[in-house]
Amino acid sequence: MRRMTRILFVTALLLFAASGAALAAEGYMDVEPAKAKELIDATPDIVVLDVSPYYAKGHLPKAVNHPVGDGSLDKAIPMLDKSKTYLVYCHGDGPSIAGAKKLVEAGFKKVYRLKGNYKAWVDAGYPVEK
Repeated sequence: MRRMTRILFVTALLLFAASGAALAAEGYMDVEPAKAKELIDATPDIVVLDVSPYYAKGHLPKAVNHPVGDGSLDKAIPMLDKSKTYLVYCHGDGPSIAGAKKLVEAGFKKVYRLKGNYKAWVDAGYPVEK
């Protein structure tokens, strides 16, 4: 019984470590709205990147819009400054994850993704522009 418990413990530990490594391997960091706000306030040249097609309905202050779904982000990436910090968000996880991954794959080093996206930002009471 002890041996089985050890095996289960080691297996669980390895699975946990592997999942953490997979998250780190993504190359970007998910941040809660409060941390995203701190990043924006502390990083004057941060690029807030809205990858959604709903930019006109509301967006984070000073956000630039390059939707991931229509190829706009792919066209913009070669013109973006890789030395800057990027905060990526959308109205859903799929596009924001895809956008953050595209930046990382293109060699961007400081990429953050707003966890919970636009809705989480609004729910936290932070300002938006229209």
